[in-house]
Parts: sequence; structure tokens; C-alpha cells
Amino acid sequence: MKNQEIPCVFKDCLKRVLDTLKPDEIKEAIIIFTRFPLPGQAKTRLVPYLGAKKAAELQRSMTEHTLAQARDMQQMRDVCIEVHYDGGTRELIQKWLGKVSLHKQQNGDLGTRLAAALSTGFQSGYTKILITGTDCPSLTSSLMIQSLDDLNQRDLIIGPATDGGFYLLGLKKSAPQLFVDVPWGTSKVYEKTVSNAQKLNLSLYNLPTLSDIDRPEDLIHLHPAGRDLITLNKQER
Repeated sequence: MKNQEIPCVFKDCLKRVLDTLKPDEIKEAIIIFTRFPLPGQAKTRLVPYLGAKKAAELQRSMTEHTLAQARDMQQMRDVCIEVHYDGGTRELIQKWLGKVSLHKQQNGDLGTRLAAALSTGFQSGYTKILITGTDCPSLTSSLMIQSLDDLNQRDLIIGPATDGGFYLLGLKKSAPQLFVDVPWGTSKVYEKTVSNAQKLNLSLYNLPTLSDIDRPEDLIHLHPAGRDLITLNKQER
């Protein structure tokens, strides 16, 4: 049986339906946590090695990279992008990152801020949310898409980092208890988060383990920019 062209009347009907879809009907989102790249207040663990200016430049570059990957994903599926920022003003962030939904991070430790962002997102109508920082240069749009797809079969998607933390979480519902008693800033973050997930009976899928860029020894993973920055820090602070 030969393929038949869809009658014009049905094409017109389909077009009218698609044209009525609005951004607020999009049910998937990625939330990017970042900090305004002010020298001395960004990538502070790297300041003794790179200097304040270069550390801030690295923060700027990595944020732009993560946002670019999210925007690449947005070209392939309907997903909202939110940037949750700390430091700077809304005007400065908007001028820097352009047209994107901006939200100031809530006060508190990382767990409090993650829980608040996820709770607000699900209350607004999202059914799937990815949440990530900007420390993982190996996080790609393809991996973001895979994470959203994997949420069809799992309650929680987690991207383990080589330092014992995580670079991405994906959830289908708010789970503030996931972040209880997590020792933020230590090598036990991933382990405790998984333990909490098991106590909550959340089915879990692990993404590939990737490297975060937090300390001088991590810069080797910024190929080729890492080596350039290592050289520059000796000349300019």
C-alpha cells in the first residue's frame, strides 16, 4: 500500500493545534544553578591557584557552556530553561546571559536551595525537572535529553561526580527528604543522597560518572582550556 499524503484539511487542523501550544504548557524543565562571576566571589577554591580574575572568568565560561548545552537541547524538544543565580543583580545576570527565565536562589545550604527550586518548579506544573550546576564541562545536551527520557522509567536520575558529589539530578516530583543530612562539600554527598533515595523508595538510575571542576587538580579535565588557564595563572593574577 502506497503512502498517501495527509489531506490539507487535516494538515490545517494539526497546524491550528500546534499554534495554540504556549510555553506555559511545557512540562519539562532544566534548572541551572550558578553564581555571578565576580572576582573573589566565584570559584573561590581556585583563587589561590588561578587568581581571582581567572577564577571568575572560568565561572563565566562554564556557566555559558552549560546554558549553551541546555539551549541545544531546547532545539530538539520542548523544555523550559531556568537559571537560579546567586550574587549579582537580576539586571547584571540578564545582560550577561540574555533571554532566560531568572530566579534568585533561596537562602540556606545547597540542600535547602535545591529543595526550594524543585518544589517551586513542580508547583508551577512541571512533571520532569533536571537540576544541575555549572561545574561539569562534560555535561552535554545529549546527556540532558537522555536524563529526561530515563525519567520515564525511574523516579530519580543522578549523575555521580568523581569527587563524590553529583553533577545532575532528575526528578518527577518534589522530594525534600532527599537532601536531609547530606554533608555538602564532602566526598560523601553522592553516597548520602543515594541512601536517602533508598529510604524514600525512589527508583534510581545512574548516569556516567563525570568530573566537576572545583579544585586545582580538577583543571586537567578542562581540555584544552584547563592547560591554558594553568599557564596564565603564573603570569597574571
